[in-house]
Amino acid sequence: MPTSPRRGRLPAEREDHYMRLPGAQVVSTRALLTARENIRAAIDAKAMICIYGQAGNGKSFAVNACLRELAPKLTRRIQFRARPSTRDLRHELFHALGLQGRPPAQPIEFDRTLRGALQEPHVLVCDEAQWLSKLCFEYLRYLWDDSDSDSDLTIIFTGGNGCFEMLQSEPMLESRVYAWQEIDRMPLDEVLAVVPAFHPAWMDADPELVALCDREAAHGNFRAWAKITHHLTVGMKETGRACVDEELLRWAYSKLSHRRAA
Repeated sequence: MPTSPRRGRLPAEREDHYMRLPGAQVVSTRALLTARENIRAAIDAKAMICIYGQAGNGKSFAVNACLRELAPKLTRRIQFRARPSTRDLRHELFHALGLQGRPPAQPIEFDRTLRGALQEPHVLVCDEAQWLSKLCFEYLRYLWDDSDSDSDLTIIFTGGNGCFEMLQSEPMLESRVYAWQEIDRMPLDEVLAVVPAFHPAWMDADPELVALCDREAAHGNFRAWAKITHHLTVGMKETGRACVDEELLRWAYSKLSHRRAA
């Protein structure tokens, strides 16, 4: 069966923003700048690092944006949405590395094939790493520091709830992680600085409206800002408004899930 040419590769830039938000720009948040430093150091050291945080804070976005700059041709990505076996992991690595032919039938032969491929420089992103089992983490550690292989491998673990705890619970792996970075919500001062540069809809918006939106709805979460902006641009187009006002803004973020206080 033919393999998709993008399987295992960095997603296209248009995929970065929620719902491919037209007009959205990459903005240099503190988290993004720190991630760039950490990833560059990891690649230089051929190390393992972990970048983690709550959903929507921008960890996958930061990693993808940095790797397009630092190592676009070397990067391969794997991702699972349910807990994989080591067999699943071997097959995903086989396809992500772009290896030809049929995957080997026997584990020993499979391991030899993967180790041979990893003698070439690679940056491996394990996205949603909280889904990996202890055996899968142990297998990745084996590939990374196998003494019989001249592996030239950098591994970047990214994940949400449970990623940090899972990695920390494995002493053999935790001790090999070169750097840890938690990507948290943006504080208000950063929101006021980056949101006007994020999308043209906010370019001339009153800072008090931006602060109101963050306080009542976005809470420093970049995905929430992208959702609100998407609704806002639709509302501006439908109403013919040229700029953001409080009525339209409240309508936009009323679309987000919330519960009223009892």
